[in-house]
Amino acid sequence: MMDKNISEYKVKTVQSAKPIEVTVPGSKSITNRALMLAAISRGKCVLENVLFSDDSRAFLECLEKLGFELKIEEEARRVSVKGCAGKVPDMGASINVRSAGTAARFITVMLAMAGGSYKLDSSEQMKKRPMQPLLDELASHGVRFTYKEEKGHFPFILESENEEKAEKESGIEKRNNYSIDTAVSSQFASALIMAAPMVKGGLYITLTGERIKGSYIQMTLEMMKQFGFEVQEISCTEGLRELYIPENHEASTEKYYIEPDMSAAAYFYAGAAILSTTGVVKGVKKPSLQGDIRFLDVLSKMGAKITEAENGIKVEAGAEGLDGITINMKDFSDQVLTLAAIAPFAKGTVKITNIGHIKKQECDRVNAVIENLTRLGIKAVEDKENDGIIIEPCTKKEEAKEIHIETYNDHRVAMAFALTGLKIKGVVIDNPMCCKKTFENYFEVFEKAYYD
Repeated sequence: MMDKNISEYKVKTVQSAKPIEVTVPGSKSITNRALMLAAISRGKCVLENVLFSDDSRAFLECLEKLGFELKIEEEARRVSVKGCAGKVPDMGASINVRSAGTAARFITVMLAMAGGSYKLDSSEQMKKRPMQPLLDELASHGVRFTYKEEKGHFPFILESENEEKAEKESGIEKRNNYSIDTAVSSQFASALIMAAPMVKGGLYITLTGERIKGSYIQMTLEMMKQFGFEVQEISCTEGLRELYIPENHEASTEKYYIEPDMSAAAYFYAGAAILSTTGVVKGVKKPSLQGDIRFLDVLSKMGAKITEAENGIKVEAGAEGLDGITINMKDFSDQVLTLAAIAPFAKGTVKITNIGHIKKQECDRVNAVIENLTRLGIKAVEDKENDGIIIEPCTKKEEAKEIHIETYNDHRVAMAFALTGLKIKGVVIDNPMCCKKTFENYFEVFEKAYYD
């Protein structure tokens, strides 16, 4: 068992790789959506293969503080939620979303639609992340925010009238029509979509921007249907999508299985590709709700062979190595760091485009890529014209001295750059346990995959 308080992780290079076969946790994105949908449904729902991490525990803690009845079984990776049919049991609770972006966006909207007066706090990291477009839209519909620090950011007090009083004061038509730009965060749209069945008359939601059909929005819409909620698409043109989600306090789902996390699986598929071996992540299948499944297509275009095995999808890369690629990753941008970390080992230039929004995630991820690759002696520059990054092949021949990777307390930086250290000597990951945000035993699985 690895010490969970380690301050650095020294990556060992791999000269002769063995076949890789690993199990990864359940999807973070699906876990947190399932928790919210179970909470607004009617009756008990048992969630299987739940991810337990900092983010999901923050979500669970918020639900408990709000009075929802939960049975949490971590060893069995199971959570039972007693849904309250669109109501929040404690309408005067205080919660802390910590650093969980999904909890921050999803629960804020849920409380706004439920009515009540709530105190919401967060970590220092979450206080810096975008919230204002969502909060402004809620405020335009009568939700009141009292900001304790910076306007448009955590912490704040949220006050919302119950639906009967709001209908009288602001009119049902105004209350039920929302518009949100998907450019900053698709989580804003997902939050409104999932909370819509709570509201008398349902919600009309207009999505604008480049990501109106983004993978995370599509995931949300599909999960709504799986939980028994109706979704009607009124229209969809370039940059504009109109949805109607009816009121529904009767939807119920007794059991729901959460897919393995494709974001986590991608690290091991990427590792297999650069080590010229085979990699299988158990339980990963196509089709998938998760947009990050498209990372497999990226590896395929770079020359890896992708097949479906009985126990999961298999990646196989030959000794000839990976080709360079130019790829638009706007819609599965959590994998930018994964591709960037293995890009130096491609035979040609890797150009990643349309990823400007990742500058405002847990850290400035464009800067994190460029800074860390530059430390390793690899040429990486920002491509402002295409809102992306250009990474050249690694040409270093000499033995590397110890080089520390700055993780900026960002789990994906820590997990991705461990892959670079499989091929370049001397890589040290600082603050490796920031990965507990989504994959708390990542380095234990990493050790078993590549070294044991």
